[in-house]
Amino acid sequence: MGNLPSLMRKRKIHSSIFIDAPREKVWNTMLEDATYRQWTKAFNPTSRTEGDWSEGSKMLFLGTDENGKNEGGMISRIAKNDPYRYLSIEHLGIVENGIEDTTSEKAKSWAPAFENYTFTDKNGGTELRIDMDIDALNKDSFEVMWKKALKNLKELAEKN
Repeated sequence: MGNLPSLMRKRKIHSSIFIDAPREKVWNTMLEDATYRQWTKAFNPTSRTEGDWSEGSKMLFLGTDENGKNEGGMISRIAKNDPYRYLSIEHLGIVENGIEDTTSEKAKSWAPAFENYTFTDKNGGTELRIDMDIDALNKDSFEVMWKKALKNLKELAEKN
């Protein structure tokens, strides 16, 4: 990685939130399609997934551009799925205009990268920690989006 421009080098984002709900409810709220689409609106108002969350499976994280036309997102695989405890997503490339790309410079600036979720029992609820690899160029904007997304997830999971 020594020869990569500094803005392409991976950085880590760490974020966490306390959610007053059991791990199982937080996990299900995070991954079920209807609630996934709601809490991830912080990243893209049309966020959705294609695939399943089982370990080793391919997953596409998709959304459309501001005109609602061009579909883009990430090509990933579920690296580890330990239900209600830990989920690791390995990002392998990008999707642009509906086309999967793992070889361009732009794709390589995103991948390989991991996005990890750790669920811990705390004070009768759940501490959810996010650790994500990101290039320096996108680090600040993703930190802001993660704060909004986790707030959305908390509100959804704490509903009765």
